[in-house]
Amino acid sequence: MLSLSSLSVTESGGVYVSWGNSFRVAKKPCLLSSGNGINGQSIWHSGQSVNLKGRFDVSGKRSYRVEAGWFFNGGERGGLDASIEHSESANEDILIFFFQLDLATRVQYALNTEQYDIAQQLRNKLTEVDGEVIKQQEAKRGSSSKSEAQDKGLSIIRLRADLQSAIESENYALAAELRDKIFKLEADSLAASAKALTFEKTEYAFRLGQKVRHKTFGYRAVICGMDPVCCETSSWMEAAQIDKLPRGSNQPFYQVLVDVHVDPNLLVAYVPEDNLLAPERPDKGNFDHPYTSFLFYGVDAAGDFIPIKQLREKFNRPRHEVPFGPQDEEQGDDA
Repeated sequence: MLSLSSLSVTESGGVYVSWGNSFRVAKKPCLLSSGNGINGQSIWHSGQSVNLKGRFDVSGKRSYRVEAGWFFNGGERGGLDASIEHSESANEDILIFFFQLDLATRVQYALNTEQYDIAQQLRNKLTEVDGEVIKQQEAKRGSSSKSEAQDKGLSIIRLRADLQSAIESENYALAAELRDKIFKLEADSLAASAKALTFEKTEYAFRLGQKVRHKTFGYRAVICGMDPVCCETSSWMEAAQIDKLPRGSNQPFYQVLVDVHVDPNLLVAYVPEDNLLAPERPDKGNFDHPYTSFLFYGVDAAGDFIPIKQLREKFNRPRHEVPFGPQDEEQGDDA
């Protein structure tokens, strides 16, 4: 288990984190002190403080909460409550990803400074975290369903062989029992295969780093993650009234970063595709959020964010190339 309570983001875009081990790696940007867990830091960004408190357990137990404070008036949206789509699990998913990036950076730094024992400890921890994250991603995105279907198929083959042996030995009671087991496994295998196929064939209307707007609440946001279907709890779906949407929970859902100047208390939302709109014209306006500094390289010519390679790999998404036409070329010549 890893312990996490905070990280820091400065206005200059640096991301700092302090987390626990029995050793100390310091004197480098992005690396603070050790201790026994990540303690006593906050995100600071353009007048906003965000305190991340709790323990981080990669096995899936969540005790995370996010508090956002605002040092000037504003942030309320007159009766509209966008908080129904706030997601602690989506926020935690982003922070786990940050830990993976931070651990990889620490490993490389330890190697560069010839601290090989520390590098090995960090690499072992990174392998542990990566393994748990892969399991969670497979469960969410259907890979586990595909493996489950394959396992059930092998079990069916073995049971059919046992069934044939039971029939040949005239043990009809056992044969009937084996037949019922085969019928059940076939149904379960079919359901698992259908789920895996649905996940693999999902088409997303939006891409990583794209700026979007919420249909109902109107806030600006940036896509930073996606799931083929809703992966939240039934209680979250009930509170968010997902069943009232045209496609319900069986549609892509997106992790989105909400512009802190629009709603500083929402931070991260989990939004169904039905509730999002792409801007009709390129959105080149400023977008402020403390997580953009480690999820994206910067912005492209259309104003959208460019996801880092590791984020694209996490969600198995291709690199997006901004179209370059004659009009763009003329504008470039004028500049």
